[in-house]
Amino acid sequence: MTASAGTGTPPAIALRGVSKTYGRTKALDGLELDVAPGEFYCLLGPSGAGKTTTLKTVAGLEQPTAGRVELDGEDMTGVEPYDRGVAMCFESYALYPHRTAYDNLASPLRSPRHRLPATQARERIGEIAGLLGIAALLDRPVGELSNGQRQRVALGRVLVRPARAFLLDEPLSHLDAKLRQAMRAELRAIGAVQRTTTLYVTHDSVEALALGDRIGVIRDGRIVQSGTREDIWHRPHDTFVARSFGRPRINLLPGTVGGDGRFRAVDGDCEGAPLVAAPPGTPVQLGVRPRDLTLDGSGSDFRLTGTVYVTETLGRAVEVTVRVGAQHVSLVVPRSEAVGLRPDDPVRPAARPENLLLFEADGPQGPGRRIEGNIS
Repeated sequence: MTASAGTGTPPAIALRGVSKTYGRTKALDGLELDVAPGEFYCLLGPSGAGKTTTLKTVAGLEQPTAGRVELDGEDMTGVEPYDRGVAMCFESYALYPHRTAYDNLASPLRSPRHRLPATQARERIGEIAGLLGIAALLDRPVGELSNGQRQRVALGRVLVRPARAFLLDEPLSHLDAKLRQAMRAELRAIGAVQRTTTLYVTHDSVEALALGDRIGVIRDGRIVQSGTREDIWHRPHDTFVARSFGRPRINLLPGTVGGDGRFRAVDGDCEGAPLVAAPPGTPVQLGVRPRDLTLDGSGSDFRLTGTVYVTETLGRAVEVTVRVGAQHVSLVVPRSEAVGLRPDDPVRPAARPENLLLFEADGPQGPGRRIEGNIS
């Protein structure tokens, strides 16, 4: 049994050195994970990273090849899924297509363990259906519903019953953009979610940043970094994590450390280059997010020299792509900064030193790690 840091209370969900292989394919590779009681933890990663396998292993639908799963400090080895007390929402819905939405929501409340009197069950189903915007659909067969409506029914079937933990596998992925944004806000407001430990899988970084008390970034079956949104955003472990957050993605300029200890871009002019805590000649990458770059240069020491490649209006902001040598650098600036810009116009994108990140160069061993204490 392992206590949550600083509380003396065991994690609600813990994976200890969990590996899972399917033939020659390793889906999980010694995965370590702690989710605190009552925490909303988002697991973010690309397709094939091991997100769904992690959920299924916690639920007991998959048995680990090595390692163990603990719930509230109890080893779940050999414990059947039904006896683990978790509720899982599958990306594939897993609904009864010929039953009504009401019957699908009611099915968990008819089981021996969670049975409720009919009146209480109707009240509970009505409450969850109202929160999810499907109250008018309860009498319709699931087979007649849209994908988005089915997904909300699947989510409601999880939330309708008490559980020691909710395991949610991309529960908003089939909703349209407007409804998805609304559901993100509603999901955290639902009382059942507020009171219950939740492990939420997504490939959408915006979703993870909006929902997660903490975020775990998973790659190749391992947690690369786990922390708050501030940790992940401002102190990414490596270029993989840095690229996973932000739209447009972070700019990464290849370069080396010069003899004077300053960053030297491989291609393109760079003024006010920062000092780097690495030996001269070290291949590095300088990272700066598009929204941390400006075209007016006020109060900024670091500047690039380039020409406008293309502009794209994003409502009140404009995304400007600048050609710096052979590199393309993205900026997101207020429309007032981009008035009159045309392709091939000379520009000097600037950033404050505190907004710069430095990474080792990507290589055969994987993404380059962030260099600590890198900018001065």
